[in-house]
Amino acid sequence: MKILDKYIIKNFIIPFLATFLVVLFVLVMLALWQAFDKIAGRGLSPEVIFKYLGYTSLMVTAEALPIGILLSSIMAMGNLSEHYEYAAIKSAGISLYRMLRPLAIFMMVLSMLNFVFLNYVFPYATYESMNLLVNMKKKEPAMALVAGSFNTDIPGYSIKFSEKYGEKNNLLKEVLIYDLTEKKYNNVVITAKYGEITSLPNSKYMTLILKDGHYYKDILEKGYRPIKDNMPFIKSHFKEHQINFDISNLDDFDDDKKIDQRKRMLNLKQLQDKAKSKRIPYQKHIANTNNKYFSDVKANKLHKDTVAENLSETSILANFTDKNKVKILKNATSSMKHVLTNLKSTKDGFKRKKLNINKYEVEYHNRISLSLSCLILFLIGAPLGSIIRKGGFGVPMIIAILIYVVYHFLRVISANMADTGKIPAIIGGWMPTIIMLPFGLFLVSRAVKDKGFVSFDVISKPIILFFKKINDRFGKKSKVI
Repeated sequence: MKILDKYIIKNFIIPFLATFLVVLFVLVMLALWQAFDKIAGRGLSPEVIFKYLGYTSLMVTAEALPIGILLSSIMAMGNLSEHYEYAAIKSAGISLYRMLRPLAIFMMVLSMLNFVFLNYVFPYATYESMNLLVNMKKKEPAMALVAGSFNTDIPGYSIKFSEKYGEKNNLLKEVLIYDLTEKKYNNVVITAKYGEITSLPNSKYMTLILKDGHYYKDILEKGYRPIKDNMPFIKSHFKEHQINFDISNLDDFDDDKKIDQRKRMLNLKQLQDKAKSKRIPYQKHIANTNNKYFSDVKANKLHKDTVAENLSETSILANFTDKNKVKILKNATSSMKHVLTNLKSTKDGFKRKKLNINKYEVEYHNRISLSLSCLILFLIGAPLGSIIRKGGFGVPMIIAILIYVVYHFLRVISANMADTGKIPAIIGGWMPTIIMLPFGLFLVSRAVKDKGFVSFDVISKPIILFFKKINDRFGKKSKVI
């Protein structure tokens, strides 16, 4: 390796490590903030918290790497240009392509490492992180309850209490419970001064022992309406009352979230297999539905040359009275409405199944595209640094944030469009790369020709005129001019 290559790589590595660690820390803190309500104030040990942070760090590493490369490439080339080192290298007859060659090779290596990381480490970290959050609730059910607000994690009940205390953090004060097991009405209220949560390890039940409280229940008559003023009720006082909660579904996720979380836990081959396993039944379902509708309407018995004649008023409706004609038309309209309703329901079912397949296909292409983002953003950052000729964290940081925000929005928008079937999955996964790659090549060509986006005079002249007007108006000499 030549001295120039070593020098350029050295000037890139130092800011890259610094920016990568800073960006990684910011993304981890952002993820921690989003999950703060799930882990804060629930008596978790430091070991569990650090374990969760470790998995979160692995999950966001693939996102932090392209941002760090973009920022550090702008800083590295900006520093070389700002200190006239780039000009000295060019005067020696060395082109920008030759300067960027060692860094380009390094970016290819990072892209391959990022690909391996996204294929193996990222799914594992996501799986462990999600299961860790689930086990926090399942192994320690008391953690699912937070003081000072109504807790609805336990199905069929809304629980509120003022304080949680004790060695195991399982003792409650001033407990208020709404029994919602009767889905129509909220007619049972339980209050108690104290409560104690007990449960066996890996049990699907949690027991709440209430002490010194009251039990209220409205006796709802048949045909009860809320506007009725007088109604019978039950009120009783108890010294101790026990309630058993079924917590077996505390680890259940919403259907949409379940799909999203599962796809992130799969590697590329598993994503392909999952999409294929869903696509084959989907195609068979379409074929069976087509055959069913074809046979239901008896389309095989219809003939093109007789349909128009049979449907004409002279041949069919003319044989009936006006009253019967109205009945026939009403029945036909009702049948058509029923068929249209069935078709709409079938179409919605097809759409849901197709969206389920799209999510896996988009994730597959998005993983590969994200691994190449290291090289793409380097092609943007390196020439951009030589054009703006500014190093440090100031201007490069602002420009890098703006560029990555655009790249991230493109990723999100294209993925959502592909998920909903508006564009093919392969386009949705590769759209950010398709858009950003020409922009990077354009910047490289401008940097090689030593040109910016626009002439400097176009920007400088309005600024100079602005300060001249200020100077003329207030009678002061402007230091800028």
